Amino acid sequence: MTDAKPYIAQRPKRADGRRNYDAILAAARKAFEASGAEASLEDIAGQAGVAIGTLYRHFPTRASLVEAATRDGLADLVARAERLAEESEPLEALAEWMRQAVRHFSTFRGLVGILTQSMYDEGTSSHTMCSAMHSSGADLLLAAQTAGRIRPDLTADELFDLLSGAAWVRENSTADRDGSPRFLELILEGIKE
Repeated sequence: MTDAKPYIAQRPKRADGRRNYDAILAAARKAFEASGAEASLEDIAGQAGVAIGTLYRHFPTRASLVEAATRDGLADLVARAERLAEESEPLEALAEWMRQAVRHFSTFRGLVGILTQSMYDEGTSSHTMCSAMHSSGADLLLAAQTAGRIRPDLTADELFDLLSGAAWVRENSTADRDGSPRFLELILEGIKE
């Protein structure tokens, strides 16, 4: 029995392949933001100006397309955690990173569920980036706990459960009423030492 690794899409080396890859990714991001994670792959291919076979050649599964569309945002959360750790007081660094995480987790309908599954399932395309993002948030949490600013019994997994809840609130809010900032405020009050 072999360990099947999830497919991670890579930008092609040839110019025509790069153009198609970039066009598909740009169309996918727009489609996911407009219609959620279940956006039509045929519509994405059409918006990108490519045949559906070209889309599948670059992104053989919906999961690989979602992973590629969200990879930069997760990498940005990792880099942002490092910057915040250097530039800010531990509680403020954690709080600001949590706000950014909630915004990214809820970029489009269905993403919070995908990222939650990917965090714990090594067989998913997004697992590697989710794991790196989780580690960066865990480091900020530990720094805030060490500084005596966050309750010591809160685990990194519990923090991510709370962030997923806040992202779900944001993802499902109407355009005129986003309750996630208040929800996140309440979370922060509940976890402070």
